Amino acid sequence: MGSTELRARLAALVSEATGGDVPATDVLGGGSLVALGVDSLGLLRLVDAIELEYGVEVELTDPGHRLDTLDDLVAVVAAARPDDTGDLVDGAAAVSAAGDGR
Repeated sequence: MGSTELRARLAALVSEATGGDVPATDVLGGGSLVALGVDSLGLLRLVDAIELEYGVEVELTDPGHRLDTLDDLVAVVAAARPDDTGDLVDGAAAVSAAGDGR
């Protein structure tokens, strides 16, 4: 899975974790997940979804990993599964430049 697909899937997981209250397109637009409307329950659901889908254990309180934006989530998953994510720098730039809302 390339970084563009990973970003899109993680944005969809954020939306699902909030019951659709936070659209994936808003998440892809950037910014703080909390500022977008992801509450503590949504964050817990998101962590569970990431762990189930990617087998990556996510710690919300880990001082070494900030988890406030989509880019933070992508970085955590990419670090744990580098063979699945491709080149994140190029993919992140492509998504930002294209405004990809998939």
